[in-house]
Amino acid sequence: MNGDLANLFTADTLAFLAAALGRTLWMTFIGCTIGFVIGMGLAILRRTRAPLLAPLRWAAALYVETFRRIPFLVILILVLFSVQAFAPDLSLLGIATIAVTLAATAYLTEIVGAGLDAVPRPQVESAEVLGLSAFDTLRHVVLPQAWSVILPPAAAFMVMFVKDTALASHLGVVELAFAGKILVNKGFSPLAGFGAVLVLYALISWPLGRIASSLESRLAASRHR
Repeated sequence: MNGDLANLFTADTLAFLAAALGRTLWMTFIGCTIGFVIGMGLAILRRTRAPLLAPLRWAAALYVETFRRIPFLVILILVLFSVQAFAPDLSLLGIATIAVTLAATAYLTEIVGAGLDAVPRPQVESAEVLGLSAFDTLRHVVLPQAWSVILPPAAAFMVMFVKDTALASHLGVVELAFAGKILVNKGFSPLAGFGAVLVLYALISWPLGRIASSLESRLAASRHR
């Protein structure tokens, strides 16, 4: 065990773990950030009332309901075969990031939608009576109040997805979980190899979880002022 620990703190092993950690963070933050932006657009689209946008609303609803019900591992596999048919040179990390984006978009659309729906309807109607356009009502009335409902669960979802990216190892992406397996295959004991991975997951998740909890507390206090 002492030999494992000594080898674990060599420059090569630490660099290997740092690279795996970077891939985990890349998939999580890039996928969830893009997913949040697209999810915001889909949530707003689903709450429009223009008849011409009805087909787009139905398509958005179908997308959200479908991808929220498909296991993330299945999404990874579907994206792998779909993307490789059109972009065979795309890296496995890129394919996994696309899968994260697709899954995150579906869940974050619902989170954003719940925040938009939390704004009292009379306030929206009052803005319409005052002659504000739909865009101005969204910008000046709905979003300023909806952020306090949207951000805490969105941050918590991102923390959760840090751990779910471990499934990308099934595609061959060397993220943290796969890095632990590689270390064990190289001769490290499972306790040392996966213990290092456990520590790194904790170092990511704990501060992010604290930030999400702090954000929720502060925004909840601002809602009750």
